[in-house]
Amino acid sequence: MSASKKLKLVFCWHMHQPEYRDLQSGEFKLPWTYLHVMKDYVDMVAHLEAAPDARVVVNFAPILLEQIEEYARQINSFLHNQTPFTDSLLAALTNDSSLVATPFKTMTDCLKANRVRQINRYPQFKHLAEMAELFIEKEITQYVNVQFIADMLMWYHLAWLGETVKLSDARAQRLLLKGGNFTLADRLEMLSIIGDQLTHVLGRYKVLAKKGQIELSVTPYSHPIIPLLLDINTTHEAMPNAPLPELKAYPNGEERVHWHLEKGVKTFKHFFGFEPKGCWPSEGSVSDETIKQLDKFGFEWTASGGAVLGNSLNLPENERPKSTFHPFQLKGSKINCFFRDDGLSDLIGFQYSKWHADDAVNDLIHNLEQIAQRAIPDAVVSIIMDGENAWEYFPENGIYFLSALYRRLSNHPQIEMTTFGECIKQNVKPKPLNKLVAGSWVYGTFSTWVGDPDKNRGWYMLGDVKKMFDRVTTAKEFDAKLREKAELQLAVCEGSDWFWWFGDYNPSDAVSSFEAQFRLNLANLYYLLGEEPPAYLALSFTQGSGAPANGGTMRQGMES
Repeated sequence: MSASKKLKLVFCWHMHQPEYRDLQSGEFKLPWTYLHVMKDYVDMVAHLEAAPDARVVVNFAPILLEQIEEYARQINSFLHNQTPFTDSLLAALTNDSSLVATPFKTMTDCLKANRVRQINRYPQFKHLAEMAELFIEKEITQYVNVQFIADMLMWYHLAWLGETVKLSDARAQRLLLKGGNFTLADRLEMLSIIGDQLTHVLGRYKVLAKKGQIELSVTPYSHPIIPLLLDINTTHEAMPNAPLPELKAYPNGEERVHWHLEKGVKTFKHFFGFEPKGCWPSEGSVSDETIKQLDKFGFEWTASGGAVLGNSLNLPENERPKSTFHPFQLKGSKINCFFRDDGLSDLIGFQYSKWHADDAVNDLIHNLEQIAQRAIPDAVVSIIMDGENAWEYFPENGIYFLSALYRRLSNHPQIEMTTFGECIKQNVKPKPLNKLVAGSWVYGTFSTWVGDPDKNRGWYMLGDVKKMFDRVTTAKEFDAKLREKAELQLAVCEGSDWFWWFGDYNPSDAVSSFEAQFRLNLANLYYLLGEEPPAYLALSFTQGSGAPANGGTMRQGMES
């Protein structure tokens, strides 16, 4: 099969974390940004470096890039000048007083890892975790000493280290071999390992982008759900009976969308030195108006979920093509919209972690070969998924699966690994689309962010503060620098992740931490505006009690 006739395959790995800092104090409330850097972003780029013929798209949320930069700055500043950390777990690595300042909290934090793949994998960590659970349950304090907490904290970070780091870094290998009785020198060595990963990870992606091996793309600045900012009523296009918030429309939503796009591109350029050609809209959330906004902004491509395409092709306004393995172009726009193969993407996200790596790769390639054999001209299969949360469910952070996948696909006779940008350069012809049904990559709807009573309550609270923001900042006497701070704080409040976690079907710990930070973010904005926060911000409004697949960090593209 000639290269031009090969099935085009695009992997798009989306990396994002919300803003975990209290922007007013600088404190990191949750550690997930640096933990995912040292485990997932580092491993992903290492797999790509080891497979130079592989081609993928990697998408970064701008607010994530800024947090990576801040973590790298803080670690380097501490190592050179002993400047204190604003992250409690990293601070605990640095001295004994920080280590035992809040022992129960530190132990609880160090249990937040995959039980099978990260904790039970290491007998020493498993033993420490079981003891910690007993101490916490029985509220025993007299047996919790500095050494116990030190060992617990060190194993937590060793478990979160990327597999490629464990295999290549002599310092990490020494610490793993030591296994216990870790000293302050050991903890500082761990901090150096973490610092190295944070300092160099983005530069490694930038090098691969310059080589043309990967295409880097962007998301609106703080990862908001753009269609809902533009028109919250688009919820009803895919969910006609969904209850909507009391908020009838998000105030000046189009202006905010433009702000997020402009700020997102500017931030991306600061880190990578060029403007991106593509935009993965937060959670693949699209609508007719969203596509028009992205088109006006000059992006060449965007993407969404397969269920969105399926809903759209069911409309009488649209003609169903013989194949859906193509980009589409909405009437009146020039931007190419690629749609995720939900079935194949969800196999990686939710099923293959339970398989032997070779069997999983064989199955995926077999599915792709079946598509290739249909000989569809210019066919493009898009596998788009979370680039971070899936791998902790795989043995050894997915090293066997990903390395075999890239090796087998790099020179496959029927399949060409490529990028969305390359598809456009090669003049892959988009199919026409007269009307798009608004939705996201999750079930083709916005149900993950709106329609539930608790999610709707969150939108009402966000609308409240936005109305105050508009009223206060338009006054002539409002300081320009203060407005800039308030805009940034507002952007954090508009992020999608807070709404993701609201609702009883999510785990209570995650709901509690994200809901508390959402209320803190709103309160911080009121204070910046010189206003007293409403009394309701002192009260929790959502509690989780569910146990969704993979802890709720990911959703499937199709409802099971």
